[in-house]
Amino acid sequence: MATQFQLRPVNTTAPDFTPDPVSDAEAGAMLRAAVQLFGKWGLTDDQAAVLLDLPLRTYRRWKAGDAGRLDRDTRARLSNLMGIHKALRLIFREAERGYRWIAAPNAAFGGAAALQIMLGGELTDLMRVRRYLDAERGGW
Repeated sequence: MATQFQLRPVNTTAPDFTPDPVSDAEAGAMLRAAVQLFGKWGLTDDQAAVLLDLPLRTYRRWKAGDAGRLDRDTRARLSNLMGIHKALRLIFREAERGYRWIAAPNAAFGGAAALQIMLGGELTDLMRVRRYLDAERGGW
């Protein structure tokens, strides 16, 4: 007597790994954290404005607490800055070492400091530093 097998239908829909967009509240929290981080890194307002790709006047207004709605590029920059901060906190036990690392010459960047790379002003400059740190700490 032959046994019949029934096959279950296969789910051919790929899972959606698209991250949820950053909410306005999350973006505002990242901006406040970034302003604090820039202080720890010893950045000038001019440097902070370059990292966020903002006119100096706009950065100063945001720093004072009047950010309004943050665009997609700014959210991506803030996300990368928070990733850099997180990686440094994981790599260095003492937070101060991580804060100093940003401005220290680094062979991985041809002797330039990570800050010099990031001050290139492009989102990809922030991403380059973040990818380096993620690789150094063992990624995910």
